[in-house]
Amino acid sequence: MKVALLAPSKSIHTHKWALFYQQQGIDVKVITFKDHYSPEHAKEVETWVLPKWFPGKLSYISSVFALKRRLASFQPDILHAHYVSSYGFVGALANYHPFYVSVWGRDIYQFPQQNSVNRTIVEFTLKKADVICSTSHVMAVETKKYTDKSVEVTPFGVDLTIFRPFEKQVKDTVTLGTVKALSDKYGIADLIKAFAIIHQQYPNTNLLIVGDGPQRQQYEQLAETLGIRHVTTFTGRVPNTDVPKYINKMDIFAVPSTEDSESFGVAAVEAMACGVPVVVSNVGGLPEVVKKDVTGLIVPKENPDALADAFKRLLSDADLRHQMGENGIQHVKEHYHWIDNANSMLKLYEQTLNGV
Repeated sequence: MKVALLAPSKSIHTHKWALFYQQQGIDVKVITFKDHYSPEHAKEVETWVLPKWFPGKLSYISSVFALKRRLASFQPDILHAHYVSSYGFVGALANYHPFYVSVWGRDIYQFPQQNSVNRTIVEFTLKKADVICSTSHVMAVETKKYTDKSVEVTPFGVDLTIFRPFEKQVKDTVTLGTVKALSDKYGIADLIKAFAIIHQQYPNTNLLIVGDGPQRQQYEQLAETLGIRHVTTFTGRVPNTDVPKYINKMDIFAVPSTEDSESFGVAAVEAMACGVPVVVSNVGGLPEVVKKDVTGLIVPKENPDALADAFKRLLSDADLRHQMGENGIQHVKEHYHWIDNANSMLKLYEQTLNGV
């Protein structure tokens, strides 16, 4: 089988899919825009670059001819585009089949609502697609607003050989934390405010924020203003291979995202796989992947007080934290094992190629 992945090369998710296909003996090529190219990932999976000659949406149209040439030379059995608003649109314009489109989040929750041109792009792309995929049921429902076709739910699981519980070290403090890009979309300010509330009552706590982003300086200043900078660690960007190590340093993992475009919640799944109880906001796919009061707690978005109350509940009950952690491991094994989820995508490919 030959598969062309039309997607951002920089994305760890794109690379994860590409490596999986390659390991299955599939001839896979990643086709990406010039500004999304990753030299590091290209060392492991052959990557072709599409030029961007014009600004804005015109760049998509200018890329179509280059894409057609690549597809004519490679002749993949499946062209799979990720992001309906950009790569999906370019793939649709290339008119190559079988054509898969995966929606990711903002491309389906926000992009088509911005103006009529964007909505037309989404509807056109979905019309051209032979198969449409979504990582969550809730995002599949959102996608159905723009198409009458069925939407396949293909969860984005985690590798349980990498994301797993490490041996716990005895310590005097309880660590709350997250692994996210530092931007408002992920509710980092709400997390800092909630921690400031509970730290007064539970002084043996600290906050670990893993990741980097445009608002890091703003969040560091907020921690300073709230008097918790001395117990708050900002690691900056860490290698993806180190993420399980950092999650295992945490006793409570928070994903207080603010937008429904948090379509799946892979960070929450990674934390559960490591045996860490999670507290998430009620947006997007987060309530779908977290079993309420079983593997974690679900709170209203943009509500630091409710987030703090959830933290207090877990901080006051070590047995509850332990039980939720154990439940989380089992939950991920049953529903979000990466190999199972990835093989489900391969079965879809095979059904398409066999005309099922």
